[in-house]
Amino acid sequence: MRSKRGGRLSSEYQKAVSEVIFHKLRDHTGGLRGLVSVTGADVSPDLKNAKIYVSILGKTAEEEDETFAVICANAGFIRHELAQMMRMRTVPELRFVRDGSMEYGEKIDRLIEKLHEDGED
Repeated sequence: MRSKRGGRLSSEYQKAVSEVIFHKLRDHTGGLRGLVSVTGADVSPDLKNAKIYVSILGKTAEEEDETFAVICANAGFIRHELAQMMRMRTVPELRFVRDGSMEYGEKIDRLIEKLHEDGED
């Protein structure tokens, strides 16, 4: 079970990582394409590791994979920027995980839309 502090820190890291990706990483590298959303963060109780959940919507699957690879490759840069933003003794090691919830939601929306179209015929 997560402590109140852990939950609060996870929320803060989610916001901060999102800000770094949108403002600093886009300027640092030109490889980000598509819509990138930081959907969650899970900081370990010892504050040494953090899983950052990202969802990417791009024009193609290759574009999404390239964008995720750029984010993973720049984890050190993102961590450095977090250290500048947040006044903490240590900044956790970041591990990025693809979150497929947006793609799953889009798939469900298409299925429901198709059911409505089939029902009208």
